[in-house]
Amino acid sequence: MSNPFEDPDALYLVLVNSEGQHSLWPADVAVPAGWTPAHDVDSRANCLAFVEEQWTDMRPGSLVRAERA
Repeated sequence: MSNPFEDPDALYLVLVNSEGQHSLWPADVAVPAGWTPAHDVDSRANCLAFVEEQWTDMRPGSLVRAERA
Protein backbone atom coordinates (compact mmCIF):
# COMPACT_ATOMS: atom_id res chain seq x y z
CA MET A 1 0.00 0.00 0.00
CA SER A 2 1.39 3.40 -0.97
CA ASN A 3 1.26 6.53 1.14
CA PRO A 4 -1.89 8.47 0.11
CA PHE A 5 -0.21 11.73 1.15
CA GLU A 6 2.60 11.35 -1.39
CA ASP A 7 0.84 10.03 -4.51
CA PRO A 8 1.74 12.44 -7.35
CA ASP A 9 -1.25 11.23 -9.40
CA ALA A 10 -3.89 11.59 -6.65
CA LEU A 11 -6.20 14.53 -6.07
CA TYR A 12 -5.81 16.66 -2.96
CA LEU A 13 -7.30 19.50 -0.97
CA VAL A 14 -5.40 22.13 0.94
CA LEU A 15 -6.65 22.39 4.51
CA VAL A 16 -6.03 25.15 7.04
CA ASN A 17 -6.48 25.10 10.82
CA SER A 18 -7.22 27.84 13.34
CA GLU A 19 -3.49 28.57 13.67
CA GLY A 20 -3.20 29.25 9.93
CA GLN A 21 -1.20 26.09 9.32
CA HIS A 22 -1.74 24.41 5.96
CA SER A 23 -1.85 20.74 5.03
CA LEU A 24 -2.17 18.73 1.84
CA TRP A 25 -5.01 16.25 2.28
CA PRO A 26 -6.14 13.39 0.02
CA ALA A 27 -9.45 14.41 -1.58
CA ASP A 28 -11.04 11.02 -0.88
CA VAL A 29 -10.33 11.15 2.89
CA ALA A 30 -12.74 12.94 5.24
CA VAL A 31 -11.56 16.34 6.45
CA PRO A 32 -10.55 16.01 10.13
CA ALA A 33 -12.10 18.13 12.86
CA GLY A 34 -10.41 21.48 13.31
CA TRP A 35 -9.44 21.81 9.65
CA THR A 36 -11.26 23.53 6.78
CA PRO A 37 -10.63 23.43 3.04
CA ALA A 38 -8.68 26.43 1.76
CA HIS A 39 -8.22 25.16 -1.82
CA ASP A 40 -10.58 22.87 -3.70
CA VAL A 41 -9.75 19.47 -5.14
CA ASP A 42 -6.75 19.77 -7.43
CA SER A 43 -3.52 18.05 -8.46
CA ARG A 44 -0.80 17.57 -5.87
CA ALA A 45 1.45 19.99 -7.74
CA ASN A 46 -1.19 22.74 -7.83
CA CYS A 47 -2.00 22.24 -4.15
CA LEU A 48 1.67 22.47 -3.22
CA ALA A 49 1.99 25.66 -5.27
CA PHE A 50 -1.02 27.10 -3.43
CA VAL A 51 0.53 26.26 -0.06
CA GLU A 52 3.86 27.82 -1.04
CA GLU A 53 2.09 31.00 -2.17
CA GLN A 54 -0.28 31.33 0.79
CA TRP A 55 1.64 29.96 3.80
CA THR A 56 4.65 32.24 3.90
CA ASP A 57 5.03 32.41 7.68
CA MET A 58 5.37 28.98 9.28
CA ARG A 59 4.79 30.26 12.81
CA PRO A 60 1.42 29.35 14.37
CA GLY A 61 -1.03 32.25 14.36
CA SER A 62 -1.13 32.37 18.16
CA LEU A 63 2.64 32.93 18.26
CA VAL A 64 2.43 35.72 15.68
CA ARG A 65 -0.32 37.42 17.70
CA ALA A 66 1.65 37.02 20.97
CA GLU A 67 4.74 38.58 19.43
CA ARG A 68 2.72 41.60 18.28
CA ALA A 69 1.23 42.16 21.74
